[in-house]
Amino acid sequence: MLIGVVGKPNTGKSTFFKSLTLADVLIANYPFATIDPNKGFGFVRVPCVETFFKTKCNPRAGFCINGTRFVPVEVMDVAGLVPGAHEGRGRGNQFLDDIRRADVLIHVVDSSGGTNSEGEPVQSGSYDPAKDIQFLEEELDYWYHGILLKGWDRFAKQVVQAKGKIVQALEKQISGLRVSEGMIESGVQKLSLSVERPDLWSEQNLFDLARLLRIDSKPMVIAANKCDTVIGRVNASRLQKEFPHLVIIPVSAESEVVLKQASKGGFISYIPGSESFEILKDISEQQKKALEFIREKVVKELHGTGVQKVIDTAVFDVLKYIAVFPGGVGKLEDSEGRRLPDCFLMPPGTTALDFAFHLHTDFGKNFIRAVDVKKKMPVGKDAPLEHCAVIEIKAGK
Repeated sequence: MLIGVVGKPNTGKSTFFKSLTLADVLIANYPFATIDPNKGFGFVRVPCVETFFKTKCNPRAGFCINGTRFVPVEVMDVAGLVPGAHEGRGRGNQFLDDIRRADVLIHVVDSSGGTNSEGEPVQSGSYDPAKDIQFLEEELDYWYHGILLKGWDRFAKQVVQAKGKIVQALEKQISGLRVSEGMIESGVQKLSLSVERPDLWSEQNLFDLARLLRIDSKPMVIAANKCDTVIGRVNASRLQKEFPHLVIIPVSAESEVVLKQASKGGFISYIPGSESFEILKDISEQQKKALEFIREKVVKELHGTGVQKVIDTAVFDVLKYIAVFPGGVGKLEDSEGRRLPDCFLMPPGTTALDFAFHLHTDFGKNFIRAVDVKKKMPVGKDAPLEHCAVIEIKAGK
């Protein structure tokens, strides 16, 4: 799974990326500060099964705090996008090529209205962030449309002459966009397009199909950033009403960076996503003032900084992934003595057999049975697994 962090320049996109990963990235107040994509790992929250078993886990990857497991997810911060990107304007071609592999996008918007369409700083409140939401969707739609349109006439005629299946042929044609046959079939049906005569599809038909495929293959969460300001919070609330079909979450990425760095330095006790934090050490008056501002104007107002909520929402609510722990009825440790060391994020509908193949190809090929360790009951190999299930795989040699 790959999460793409996108948006126009100077919206706090790189700050948001750093707030997820604490990676050292270039954060500057000018367009195209990000040139090549930055990659790192953010973490999603999962209720750890250590609580169920009344034990203490030892994660191989990620970490666990007070019964909450933080599982790593790959995140990519790509070059900023400006209007006309699908025509190659700005670093549009590079941006669009970078996000091909992304399973879900987090669109960082300057909710304070302090950045114009070109990514240049302007007076807060002077620019409508709603325009950013619209333009990014349009740029992606035109990008998908351009890919579909390229060589379409020849491609469609070949499919008709060979009496082929347009859905399967089209899936191969645009497989790099992570578009599945199911997405194409659904789009074709919604638009009532002829599967026998794709050569009769109009350019408008292709644009409408491109938009549906973009929505399905690149779902999006809007991070309404800079909500540490009053205008930012007001605009975020307005955007939620203006775009009820989108997931829009108020965020202060800068506040999250401050809290994580203070926690890393041992100055505060803070669990990512929490609605509170505790100061542990004597700090300067200036530092205390900054932390109290975050507590009163961000954490209390937003019920957190919003950053953790964004990535959790993207993975569990939008992509609908589930967490699955490998384990044994009689043994929760691995060969090195680590208890409940692994937690895997799996796509919706994952079965016991799918999970066996995920653990090791040999487990899938030699699958005998699976056991729900919590319930101590067998699980059918084709039965979808539950979120936070602990599964033991029995396999032959």
